[in-house]
Amino acid sequence: METKPAKAPRVALDREAWIKGAIAILADHGAERLRVEVLAKRLGVTKGSFYWHFKDRRDLRDAVLEFWKEGRIRDIRKQTQAQPGGEAAALLHTIEVYASARNRKGIAIEAAVRDWARRDPQAVAVVEEVDVERLACACRLFLACGMEAEEAKARSVLLYAYVFGVSLMRYGGFTDDMASLKARIAERIAR
Repeated sequence: METKPAKAPRVALDREAWIKGAIAILADHGAERLRVEVLAKRLGVTKGSFYWHFKDRRDLRDAVLEFWKEGRIRDIRKQTQAQPGGEAAALLHTIEVYASARNRKGIAIEAAVRDWARRDPQAVAVVEEVDVERLACACRLFLACGMEAEEAKARSVLLYAYVFGVSLMRYGGFTDDMASLKARIAERIAR
């Protein structure tokens, strides 16, 4: 007598699981592929279960942007916390964390959200909100180190121009000691 294989149990996903699945698609394929069918297939669930958590595709996209924004703002606030007198060290640490190539997935998500913002006004607003907070956090550290306000603003922009620029580059053949080069750059930005 032949037995039928047992059906896989249905997976019940919460809203956050859908959002995290959407972020994975965003990182791998960009905002254009953030479609209900693609996401349901990736998560191994029916398209209909999507509507338990979201009104429509725009609701999902808004939730993805909000999730990304909250995570980025929480992260930059955490990275730039410093005890009085420790602001220069916090700046160097922030540069090191964000200029590191360790988190390729995070870099892919950042690039995908920024690409999305080229075509979507809501994404533009979210990216701008995150960038303003990142710059303000860095600026507070520079001000606490005794810099004038305009210099602190300029250094904040320079810091982020560097960390985002270096995250997009492939520089393996340029130098044998990129770690030392990055340390020199960070020192120039932070001091």
